[in-house]
Amino acid sequence: MFTNVFPTFTPEWACAFPLCSPLLECLWGRPQSAKELAAWAGLPPDRLYYHLAQLEQAGLIEIAQYRRLPGGKVERVYRPTPIEPPGDEATPLEYAEFLGAMLEATRADITAASMAKEAGERREITLLRATVRLSEADLVTLRERLLELVRQVQEQPDDQGIWTRVVVTLVDLQDRGQPSNRGDPA
Repeated sequence: MFTNVFPTFTPEWACAFPLCSPLLECLWGRPQSAKELAAWAGLPPDRLYYHLAQLEQAGLIEIAQYRRLPGGKVERVYRPTPIEPPGDEATPLEYAEFLGAMLEATRADITAASMAKEAGERREITLLRATVRLSEADLVTLRERLLELVRQVQEQPDDQGIWTRVVVTLVDLQDRGQPSNRGDPA
């Protein structure tokens, strides 16, 4: 059964742990150690351990690896907790819980970006919600093109580019009925 690992990520939660939101945002880019995160945040690493523990306790991050340092010491490297979509055997409720968690994560992204924008950072948030009516063939084409665009930018990242979260949702609003004889997919 899928468990929602995202806490209720509200502005109040972000204010209670003011470094958690930016740290999590930074980790979404790539796994990093407390030392690397501290350099990014402009703080000494010992100021971050409490916040990293809060994120770990909330189930938002985990230890990706233990990295050996010169002299035999080991440092923790953190990453966001991966969330796997439920499989075909999932119940509608389990699938809905998973989608709810994804929407909660997206809300967290929007909240963090909005708060950063309010603090003077340049952040862009693009949100489009539209209803379109397509043939099944056009829907397949739309899905393939959107996913291909995302795959391209994932496979060829711009090292100097802007980290951007992309969420794509295509939801049938009505029963598709039986496949037609025109070769439309089921």
